[in-house]
Amino acid sequence: WQAAGQSVRGAAHERSGMPNQDAICWRPDSGAGSSLVLAVADGHGSSRYPRSHIGASLAVETATQLVHDFVTGQADAENLSLVKRAAEEWLPRAMVRAWRGAVDEHVKANPLSDIEFDALGRANGDLTKAYGATIVTAAVAERFVLYLQLGDGEILTVSDQGAVSKPLVKDERLFANETTSLCTADAWSDFRVSFQPITHEQPALILLATDGYPNSFRDEAGFLKVGPDILKTIHADGLGSVQDNLERWLSDSTRAGSGDDVTLGILCSLVPFCG
Repeated sequence: WQAAGQSVRGAAHERSGMPNQDAICWRPDSGAGSSLVLAVADGHGSSRYPRSHIGASLAVETATQLVHDFVTGQADAENLSLVKRAAEEWLPRAMVRAWRGAVDEHVKANPLSDIEFDALGRANGDLTKAYGATIVTAAVAERFVLYLQLGDGEILTVSDQGAVSKPLVKDERLFANETTSLCTADAWSDFRVSFQPITHEQPALILLATDGYPNSFRDEAGFLKVGPDILKTIHADGLGSVQDNLERWLSDSTRAGSGDDVTLGILCSLVPFCG
């Protein structure tokens, strides 16, 4: 498996001077291996969440490390049903705990300013709200693929033949600008999780995107076409060519589309073509 990805600041945020609220990370840092974890996150960005860009960064860092440790620790597990149960029941709770722990450490080292307190609401005793963000994660291993998502964003899989699918059921609560979040009470219960043993064919590509990317297309069909198009480019020129062009592609999409921050992460299993 190999990883590629890019995050660009949205055109609207460039005009307003806001920082990029998105983040992307993978483990191991080399972006290659038999086990690989990729995560993208989207900070909420409004004035009520004054440190959400930091929250997104902490989310991808904690999620990739925790999930990578989980995946590598299960490499020799004989019973995949037990691994599936742990992934569905333990991992979401552990991911929220790890993120909240990282937020607490950041607040201790960098106390909120009066302006940030006012934006958050001084009566609000939970300072993690200032860091509110979503998280989308995919992990690949020799015997299974794991998907976890809290909040908006998209995960697409692409087969060797170019067929596109979505591994997670849709959360009907996510519409307009409404989203679930790491900063809410019992956030673990809002995770969507899919554990898929690899029995025959594994995905050729797994794409993770923050909502700014699909929202930049005129319709869903245009976004779904991205997967097969990237697969064709990898076949022709390799994953390195995709990485080299990704910043330009994403910058074009935010300027022509949503104006929001745009992040796309790619996991590729086509070993002969990924170099």
